Amino acid sequence: MVSAKNFLLRVIAKLNQLLGTKIVVSMFGLVMLSVVLGLGAFLFFNSAAPTSLTMLGGEVGSAYRKNAEKYQKILGKQGIKVNIVYSDGSSDNLAKLIDPKVDVDVGFVQGGDLTGVNISNLVSLGSVSYQPLMIFYRGDIKALLSDFEGMRLDIGEAGSGTYSLSLALLKANGIEVGGKTKFVHAPAADLINSLLDDRVDALFLMGDSVSSDVMRTLMHTPDIRLFSFIQADAYTRRIKYLNKLTLPQGSLDFGKNLPDEDTYLVAPTVELIARKNLHPALSDLLLEAAKEVHGGAGLFRKRGEFPAALQHEIPLSEQALNYYQSGKSFLYDTFPFWLASLMNRIIAVLVPIVLLLIPGMRIAPVLYRWRIQSRIYPWYSTLLELEREAFSVPLDEKRRDELLHRLNHIEHAVNKIKIPAAFGDLFYGLRGHIVFVRDRLRSSVESTGHS
Repeated sequence: MVSAKNFLLRVIAKLNQLLGTKIVVSMFGLVMLSVVLGLGAFLFFNSAAPTSLTMLGGEVGSAYRKNAEKYQKILGKQGIKVNIVYSDGSSDNLAKLIDPKVDVDVGFVQGGDLTGVNISNLVSLGSVSYQPLMIFYRGDIKALLSDFEGMRLDIGEAGSGTYSLSLALLKANGIEVGGKTKFVHAPAADLINSLLDDRVDALFLMGDSVSSDVMRTLMHTPDIRLFSFIQADAYTRRIKYLNKLTLPQGSLDFGKNLPDEDTYLVAPTVELIARKNLHPALSDLLLEAAKEVHGGAGLFRKRGEFPAALQHEIPLSEQALNYYQSGKSFLYDTFPFWLASLMNRIIAVLVPIVLLLIPGMRIAPVLYRWRIQSRIYPWYSTLLELEREAFSVPLDEKRRDELLHRLNHIEHAVNKIKIPAAFGDLFYGLRGHIVFVRDRLRSSVESTGHS
């Protein structure tokens, strides 16, 4: 340790001797400033990626909850602990994400009208699935939603995504709460039975709560039908967050040809919504998990269709856009999460240092040379002025002595200038020119006297 310290002191002393104390101090200060800026970038912009996140998972047994558990398992393999928080569904997820008092990071939110909702602190990581609205009903074929007026309808629990969308669609058809249509709601465990037992006339369900088995059971039941949105194209044009989906003929039961014709549905997408402060590394990992959870083929999606960069009311995050355009960032795609996070933090320190040092190291010597030259060159102006004054008119001995006296003062002042050894050529060049002017003054008078 002592020998290393002595070596460093000898190096600094040598630099001081060659370049001068000031430039060494300046360059050392430049290096220290770069380090400080790098550390600042490290602490402020790229702190260590967290190893845990909190995800809103919906009700127990819901599709949201099951998907959140899949994310939990996938991210757990990367060393990320996912804490799943109970919620009442899409609307509750959105409310919790907006509320700064609730400690959550990300959740599933169904697309919808967000007029008047403060979403300034939220970003979307993209859409992960369609969530079709399915209306199972009893009785004669219904062609339009307005045909359900005056009936007993279960449109879900108030505040749920099913309730919000169903109410919006019914309202567009002139059916509202408080009119002659009766709105009832059965407990989740009793939903299907409420329709089978003729306690409701129509059951509005979102795709996340309707399994293929449930759909087959209902459609195999005599007198129960699945409503087809024959006006689906018009709905998707009027309500921008809706998509038109087709349930192909026979897709539920080939043998019994269920449904017996193509059935049209409308569906918002489900988006993965996060707060703006979500760490970029976690954003990439979540989207990687989304590919694994939602990327397969399904009844209403093609393989690889999701996750997708479909932007609605909540804007896509910059990190998500980069992911969709370029894939997972190189470090996190190549190395384990903990190592990639460490390397990313080191790069965050080094880049500001390099960006400052490279031009700084080039400019500092130039500026320092200019400072040294500024000590030398003014004396050349003084010397030239003296020389012009001396030889503009014939020079006598008295005038020569006066000019030599002034020249001695100039030489005395020049000799006091402290110049680093590296710039000795400038110093000795000036002194040589002083000697040249002195010799010329002396020889000029001698030549005049000899004549």
